Amino acid sequence: MAQTTLISKDQIDQRVAEMAREISTEFAGSDLIALCVLKGAMFFCADLVRRMTMDVALDFIQISSYGNQKYSSGVVTILKEPQLDMRGKNVLIVEDIIDSGLSIREVTTYIESRGAAKVKTAAFLDKPKARKVPFTPEYVGFSIDPQFVIGYGLDFAEKYRNIPEVQVLSD
Repeated sequence: MAQTTLISKDQIDQRVAEMAREISTEFAGSDLIALCVLKGAMFFCADLVRRMTMDVALDFIQISSYGNQKYSSGVVTILKEPQLDMRGKNVLIVEDIIDSGLSIREVTTYIESRGAAKVKTAAFLDKPKARKVPFTPEYVGFSIDPQFVIGYGLDFAEKYRNIPEVQVLSD
């Protein structure tokens, strides 16, 4: 499979630092839980939280909607629930990529049901043209066209996560 670079490591580093400043400014002086959506957002979440200038609690949720396919099944399953008490706290869902909107809508609804005071989303990549349900993340690293991408935590069948940039996966 041939890949072409879509977003360089330098572009990623610069944008993640900008996002961290924006988030730190908005949530300064408040309790914030960064909820990392495993496994894809792990790299983005680690880089984002390290650049924040405030205390941030960290928790994880794992969902599945892709399996080993290039397209979402449309069925979202929670494989790992967060452990922290979110009642009355601000929660920033840290997601690798939003395309159909189905997964992030399910995660947002789930976190709101746990009593969070405010729920916002930071998406590394956003594919607004691929939406099947309305959803607009508050923080977006990069908006891209609907194409299958790998690298910087994004995978295909558990491969390619370790590529330091974002590449388009072609057949």
